[in-house]
Amino acid sequence: MPELPEVETIRRGLSKFIIKQNLKKTRILCEKSFIGQPQTAKIKNIRRFGKALVIDLDNQKSLMIHLRMTGQLIYDGKERYAAGHPSENFLDKLPNKQTRVILELEHGTLYFNDQRKFGFIKVLKTTEVEDDPFIKKLAKEPWQITEEELYQKLQKHQNSPIKATILDQTIICGLGNIYADETLFMTKIHPQTKSGKITKNQAGEIIRAAKEVMEKSIASGGSTLKDYKKADGTRGDYLDKFAQVFNRQGQKCPRCQSTITKIKVAGRGTHICPNCQKERE
Repeated sequence: MPELPEVETIRRGLSKFIIKQNLKKTRILCEKSFIGQPQTAKIKNIRRFGKALVIDLDNQKSLMIHLRMTGQLIYDGKERYAAGHPSENFLDKLPNKQTRVILELEHGTLYFNDQRKFGFIKVLKTTEVEDDPFIKKLAKEPWQITEEELYQKLQKHQNSPIKATILDQTIICGLGNIYADETLFMTKIHPQTKSGKITKNQAGEIIRAAKEVMEKSIASGGSTLKDYKKADGTRGDYLDKFAQVFNRQGQKCPRCQSTITKIKVAGRGTHICPNCQKERE
């Protein structure tokens, strides 16, 4: 699933191609994937709320897009820009069997592909975007939340493992599996630690670490993201350049040279350094 840095990378990438273009026609190939009435209007802006993208139109309507597990957005014009769940669709002739919605623009076409049909495009009044139930429940992102706010939220989930708690988008928004592992490694906190045992100072460290790992990922184009321009196959390289523990089981810890291991926490594969991140009573 694309995480927040990947979705932010998509927002920035698509902005270069579709803002100020006219949306001329919407072709819906899967009824489940499009909620509301098709629109014709000029694209004003692209915003992001957590992992959701919002395309604002000049007719007071907006398109909320969520990629979920396997969603993709592929712009095909003079150049091709493709992002989301990585697959050969990025280079395929479109539409194909995974295309669910086609947005025909003035100077190109935006395809919404989704293999498993969990993602969606939803039409909303622009003034009501932040009241949509999906967006309204989102907590603040690491750039917005304070140490005190996160600490108080952790106290309300005292018996939950800290990893499970920071993955909860109603507590802190934007951390997925990759960035939770990286954040906890940076703070030397074992992911099984009960949230109620996290100190206020540690809550602040979690926020600072989360911002650092996510900013590095955004700067490098994301982790799982594949981003094609002119079909050249360039790829987001956060995992190659910056990831310290995620997907590095069996390798040496960059901090202490112990062996990184993979465990399960709250049903999620979790990467840790057993020496740096000791489990405490």
